[in-house]
Amino acid sequence: MTSKQRTRLALATAGTLGLALTGPVAPASAAGQRTECPRVLTCDWVPAAYQQTGAPANKEAYGNYDRSDRPHTNKIKYIVLHDTEETFASTLKIFQDPTRAASAHYVVRSADGHVTQMVKTKDVAWQAGNWYLNTHSIGIEQEGFATGGAQWYTPEMYRSTAALVRYLAAKYDIPLDRQHIIGHDNVPPTTAAGTRAMHWDPGPYWDWNHFMTLLGRPTEPTARPSSQLVTINPEFKRNLQAIRDCEKNIDLPVQPSSAVPLYTEPATTAPLFADPALHPPGQPGTNCANDWGSKISATQQAVVAERKPGWTAIWWYGQKAWFQSPEHTRTTTPTAGHVVRPKPGLTDVPVYGTAYPAASDYPADFTAPHVGTPLGYTIKAGQSYPGGGQAPAGYYYAPTIDSSYPYDHTYFPGGTAYVTVQIGHRIAFVKASDVDVVRVR
Repeated sequence: MTSKQRTRLALATAGTLGLALTGPVAPASAAGQRTECPRVLTCDWVPAAYQQTGAPANKEAYGNYDRSDRPHTNKIKYIVLHDTEETFASTLKIFQDPTRAASAHYVVRSADGHVTQMVKTKDVAWQAGNWYLNTHSIGIEQEGFATGGAQWYTPEMYRSTAALVRYLAAKYDIPLDRQHIIGHDNVPPTTAAGTRAMHWDPGPYWDWNHFMTLLGRPTEPTARPSSQLVTINPEFKRNLQAIRDCEKNIDLPVQPSSAVPLYTEPATTAPLFADPALHPPGQPGTNCANDWGSKISATQQAVVAERKPGWTAIWWYGQKAWFQSPEHTRTTTPTAGHVVRPKPGLTDVPVYGTAYPAASDYPADFTAPHVGTPLGYTIKAGQSYPGGGQAPAGYYYAPTIDSSYPYDHTYFPGGTAYVTVQIGHRIAFVKASDVDVVRVR
């Protein structure tokens, strides 16, 4: 993580730019180190490292998180679920090593669902690979390996993570939907060039249907069968998929999955869909576990573009993608909700991985303004995508460990309104002035 990514927060006064500076944050007291967990869980506190790692003069070299005062500064609107790709014990050691530049607010053990908190929710953990999402989210690491799937994702883990998410969502008013309760594989890059570096955990074997049911949000029909908006809803145990671990060059056992393959045409002989920012033009998608563009996950929503016998096309990364939907087989559920579409007269709406302020929103003497740049996708006229929830607009500047720079630990609110959309496998953000948000039933 670069120093520019490690930016910090401060207070913003509603209705104006209203910047307020904060000085270095004092260490938490013993009372302040109580875990933030629901009563049904027995959590312990093992603090992640907050320590300088370079020369005394280099205040930008430190780990593993940033001090803050959320939600009084910047809002918390997202929860990101990960898998560790390490054992539970190794993960705790990594987050206690300031040279690793990584942390999460919580870590959940596979065997028994035990929860360890490592970063206070008021602070910003370095967990999502997207600084904007870091500053507006809580990260939960779950012990396991994405290609190992059900061997690590135990009933105890599902129950503990669900209890923790319910508690946090209620505390911070986070919607219990899949545009706000997301996997690491649903986090967008901050720039188009950063797409290939994004993570894909917890992967295709995380049972999203089961998890959302534990949250009290099972997928149930809420609209007419012909609804334009649908929720992907295969039965996990019967949705057997052949997926390849391309990083190790091995075929994984055919097993239950949340993933539904996406094709370029309504035929299983057609090429798999390719994320245009992940694959060169003309190159097909793959069945690799880390190829997120070629699959949609259970509980994700999509807008129907076309239907043919046994097949459904959806809008996906600016194009049509097809998946099998045989009659009398549960693949989708009609859903009432909101969709986002370009305002009349606009042919292409830019899509962003952040909801940063405009350059004019920063003070004239601030030398490090961050503004959003479009990703490699657009929403075209005639297309619609699920979403519409308002995204917090702002940038948290926190380059040093001790608030020693001008404006250090300051949250800069943005004057441009953004909404969250499900553009493809990952969420993204569009300017509210570019789109209409429409309720469909």
